[in-house]
Amino acid sequence: MPIASSGPITTNREPIGSYRNYEEAQKVVDYLADHGFPVQGTLIVGAGLRSVERVLARMTLLRAAGWGAAAGAWFGLLIGLFLAIFSIMAAAVLPLVLWGLVWGAVAGAIFGLVSHALQGGRRDFVSESTLVADKYEVLVDSAHAARAHELLRAMSG
Repeated sequence: MPIASSGPITTNREPIGSYRNYEEAQKVVDYLADHGFPVQGTLIVGAGLRSVERVLARMTLLRAAGWGAAAGAWFGLLIGLFLAIFSIMAAAVLPLVLWGLVWGAVAGAIFGLVSHALQGGRRDFVSESTLVADKYEVLVDSAHAARAHELLRAMSG
């Protein structure tokens, strides 16, 4: 069985199995660990990596303003809390925090709208990106490969 990648990190390691998804490979490593196998240095190597971008929604002016306002509100809340630390009067704490929250949301909404407008329609969608592998190989230290194979035979038997 070929090693997924070559280089210093895979040197002196031997593949003990190839799996369709990460969870299967993780279960194998967990099984080995539960049965006293020295798992330190074990690798789970994704082979055949590709980037997958999933489109979630259309980006509209309202959505850009909303997301900008949410991000700005968090930042404004942080600023308001920071200013409240230095307030001499306890009664001023809540107004400072609310002031930061409101102005942060307003500034964030404006920033979100401007940022979206500057895109000029080039990216009018919201998406999330992930890396996906075709398969996952589990590699163990060559000195312990025979023991790993023995444990895996017991696992499947």
